Amino acid sequence: QVQLVESGGGSVQSGGSLRLSCAASGLPYSRYCLGWFRRAPGKEREGVAAIDSDGARSYVDSAKGRFTISQDNAKNTLYLQMNSLKPEDTSMYYCAADQGFPGCLALSYEYEYLGQGTQVTVSS
Repeated sequence: QVQLVESGGGSVQSGGSLRLSCAASGLPYSRYCLGWFRRAPGKEREGVAAIDSDGARSYVDSAKGRFTISQDNAKNTLYLQMNSLKPEDTSMYYCAADQGFPGCLALSYEYEYLGQGTQVTVSS
């Protein structure tokens, strides 16, 4: 059974930093994609960042230069380091996983497995 458990969300002031973590277990794939997406009330889901089993990464334009996606294979954990946070980053952030199909780094990709989410709130 695949489980994705996010942590690390919270409330920060504009310009602050947070590191989100996603503990993954039960993934049956040797090649995979992992990603973060966010959904704010009344807004569409937005892919934020993705990484595949080869270490290739993709980012939404608004996150480039501020966010970094990484993984610790020994700990089966995915991270999203978020710096220079802005109020518009306020959202529920979700971890996602799927087999490493071609195109899985696309930020619009529909992942098979999703976590429960962790709230990030940035105040001005």
